[in-house]
Amino acid sequence: MKVLISGASVAGPALAWWLRRHGATPTIVERAPALRPGGQAIDVRGAALTVVERMGLLEPVRAARTRMRGSSMVDGEGTELWRSTEFAPSSGRFDSDDVELLREDLTALLASHTAGVDYRFGDSIAALHQDETGVDVEFGGGARERFDLVVGADGLHSGVRRLAFGDLQPLHLGSYVAVFTAENVLGLDNWQVWVRNDSAGAGIYSARDNTELRVNVGFHSDPIPYDHRDLDAQKRLVAERTAGLGWEIPRLLKFMWDAPDFYFDAMAQVHLPAWSSGRVTLVGDAGYCASPLSGQGTSLALVGAYVLADELAAAGGDHVTALARYEARMRPFATANQALATENPGQPASDESMAAAKVAIAL
Repeated sequence: MKVLISGASVAGPALAWWLRRHGATPTIVERAPALRPGGQAIDVRGAALTVVERMGLLEPVRAARTRMRGSSMVDGEGTELWRSTEFAPSSGRFDSDDVELLREDLTALLASHTAGVDYRFGDSIAALHQDETGVDVEFGGGARERFDLVVGADGLHSGVRRLAFGDLQPLHLGSYVAVFTAENVLGLDNWQVWVRNDSAGAGIYSARDNTELRVNVGFHSDPIPYDHRDLDAQKRLVAERTAGLGWEIPRLLKFMWDAPDFYFDAMAQVHLPAWSSGRVTLVGDAGYCASPLSGQGTSLALVGAYVLADELAAAGGDHVTALARYEARMRPFATANQALATENPGQPASDESMAAAKVAIAL
């Protein structure tokens, strides 16, 4: 089975690894010229830890984990409101089995683990034409090729989803976030500092043995029309909406203008009546984005990749049966984890809800 996967972040390479293990031939196409740098700290929890263990990656993932000692909240004047050495807002309690690591460290591990897979960087899927026996794919670079199955693992703004399902708009959750790297001008030592007001908030934590900071800044807003390709316009928007946070935020925002890893997007979810259309299907954020507010996007991507490959192998090439079983197994898990983002607006979901959602699937 020849499978084309769009997206080389988490879901795409994880799926490629499992497909190849089951005897399929995966190809990954990625719009970016290389693996995307930067990104926030992400979490691997519950069932996703089982997936990475079965991939032989549990120890490398644990070795790459962040080493936070604690976290604190300050007001706009820099006065500390609280501190904790038991949990951090980005990852939860330190005494759990969950693993927090930087997104780029996980994607690098997955890419190295899929050496030999055909990666096609700097290209994308421009058109899909499917029939009963396969899918003819037109690439943005001009090439054409036929595959047995096409999988969109290309995130919240999935091009594959648009081609196969139409221009569905994600469900906006009322805020936007930007993430970028800065020098550790605050001298943070494996520590997180958070600040917020009625309209915006930020979380800053050290990374890379305290040599740098990952700056997460966001603001509340109804949907805003903006060009997803115009980074300068996005940076101006972030600066306008978050400078009023006070504390050290104006100083940190100066690093945003030249940050090579700047990322900006809405907090949003994807809800579809079906995740597959013929020989085209979706995995991870493309099909069931829970948003960073859930803390479970990475785990959904890893588990979704595992279940999709598992069902394709079990069905012996019968994609109709496989894709139906994939959705039947994954949808309750996705629904439980999407609910984490909306359980406590403005606050993390309860520990009890997270504990239940992260293992709400049998592997």
